[in-house]
Amino acid sequence: MRSIGGRRSRTRTTRKRGRYTSARPSPSDASDLAFDATLRAAAPFQLQRETDSGEEPALRLRPQDYQKKVRVRRSANLIIFLVDASWSMAVTERMEATKGAILSLLTDAYQRRDRVGMIVFQKDRATLVLPPTNSVELAQRMLADLPVGGKTPLAAGLWLAHRTIEQEVRRYPELVPLLVILTDGAGNVSMGELPPQVEAYHVAEQIRDQKVESIVINMESAEYDKGLAGALAEHLGGACYDLASVQADALLSMVRNQLAA
Repeated sequence: MRSIGGRRSRTRTTRKRGRYTSARPSPSDASDLAFDATLRAAAPFQLQRETDSGEEPALRLRPQDYQKKVRVRRSANLIIFLVDASWSMAVTERMEATKGAILSLLTDAYQRRDRVGMIVFQKDRATLVLPPTNSVELAQRMLADLPVGGKTPLAAGLWLAHRTIEQEVRRYPELVPLLVILTDGAGNVSMGELPPQVEAYHVAEQIRDQKVESIVINMESAEYDKGLAGALAEHLGGACYDLASVQADALLSMVRNQLAA
């Protein structure tokens, strides 16, 4: 249940605003009563509830009949891009497409109350290069020059994304998070003693257990693909998509489709 709304995604809300879609039992709680559902719940017991007194009410209700309205309304989103910035021939194209998608999302984020952030991982660390914001001006400044090259600390990137989402949702409980990961799924740097790939899957499962929606954009070319991006998506409980040519419009469309779903 979310208490505060936005304008892009649908979510259930506990406030007495939003579209009434269904009802649920609420014994002894008559707040925001769904009268139609309550009437249906009480109808089978009317004959049993007749009394010998003179005047009888048209409807005999009991606290156990009460049905509460279930409402839905638009909610705000938290969109975190997690980008593999380790060295590859496609890294420049990948970065430019991600920047373009972020800036496009931010153009309407203010009206929709969305927040967008970006994390890159390369060499031996992950970096929050764009803290979650709805400011296009801040994003343009922060994303101007990003480091690229080096090894692939996939687990560190996932861990920082997990922590960033936790912190944002703690500050803004109404946000619905979405994690968008651009990678080939191959990690070769660990934070601890576990093998890099095992460690990455372990962190991915923690993200999944927090009910965070995620999509993995497979950046590996088809002829070299070992299925690691798909395996990462499975551990995240999310979907995996292949983008043969990474362009801002295609990435933006994919994210918006996921938000709409």
